[in-house]
Amino acid sequence: MSTEFHHGVRVIEVTEGTRPIRVINTSIIGLVATAPDADAATFPLNTPVLVTNVLNAMGKAGTTGTLKKALEAISYQARPLTVVVRVEAGADEAATTSNVIGTVLPSGQRTGMKALLSSQAKLGIKPRILGAPGLDSKPVATAFGSVAQSLRAMAYVSAWECETVTEATAYRKQFGARELMVIHPDFLAWDVIDKANTRSPAVATALGLRAKIDNEVGWHKTISNVAVNGVTGISKDIYWDLQDPATDAGVLNAGDVTTLINRDGYRFWGSRTCSDDPLFAFESATRTGQVLADTIAEAHMWANDKPLLPGLVKDILEGVNTKFRYLTRSGYLVGGSAWAVDGEVNTADELKSGNLILDYDYTPCAPLENLMFRQRITGRYYENFAEQVAKAA
Repeated sequence: MSTEFHHGVRVIEVTEGTRPIRVINTSIIGLVATAPDADAATFPLNTPVLVTNVLNAMGKAGTTGTLKKALEAISYQARPLTVVVRVEAGADEAATTSNVIGTVLPSGQRTGMKALLSSQAKLGIKPRILGAPGLDSKPVATAFGSVAQSLRAMAYVSAWECETVTEATAYRKQFGARELMVIHPDFLAWDVIDKANTRSPAVATALGLRAKIDNEVGWHKTISNVAVNGVTGISKDIYWDLQDPATDAGVLNAGDVTTLINRDGYRFWGSRTCSDDPLFAFESATRTGQVLADTIAEAHMWANDKPLLPGLVKDILEGVNTKFRYLTRSGYLVGGSAWAVDGEVNTADELKSGNLILDYDYTPCAPLENLMFRQRITGRYYENFAEQVAKAA
């Protein structure tokens, strides 16, 4: 502070104290699709395009390829912000797969799903719900795992070309990324052009439903057991019984595959990811970890380059713990807290070098996956039978 002479009154603004922490927007979809006859000005190839109304965008999506049907399935669930990357349909499946996965050109332009990584720079938003409905072959699903990790997003993929329950569970075992969820089989939906029920990729419906749940309930609720809109059936017969695990649905869920059921409407059934770490076996645990990591990091840019004093650390911790208390009260977390690490980590040498380490922990909300009632027969309700008769008289 200046010590120069002054005869009068001055006001010095003090900006110490905690800052509010805003949770990141988790409901933004990243969609990779083909559309040979789409409006090229609206959907240029290999370019992330922000769609603010998926229903209106259908008019520019053409009638061929996967884009229009995907937007339609999403629109039945919600009207989320969607980043669309249109890729060229190849001469065969292998060529299309390469186009969907994409690369980085000598010019630095990213193509295919890698173009989603440019969304933050070009559009100012980051997609958190990823998919390429109808195009998600095994190589595509594998590539989505890497892109989803970079974006801290969840990618939903089909059990590609799997006809049986056994094939679907074996297919799932080929992945180990917590950012992936495998879905089997697909939905059926009415096609107004073909005038018939046709196969509709369940992944497209999952993208829309995930965005809807994020906006209406929260990122801590899995996509399982929520009725979906716009579908008329399931592409394969999946045997399911609420009380019997020895069913098609039970085997799929035990193999970490999310399936589809019909009970009071069509629904996804299953909450598990492809994680090789049991801590992130549930979709809700993965998304909670992603949301907290980005929310806490992004909310503290203000603290960078400020003088490293005890007051600054106190303000940071108070802000994080205030947010944890709010998320716990609101049901997003079971609990969470942040604290300063002891001097063995934050040594004087580290601190004077501008390095500070703060710890926090949290407990995500697990979905109630296995509810069991224990039934007993007893005669104790016949006790005082005479008194009960007398009262009934």
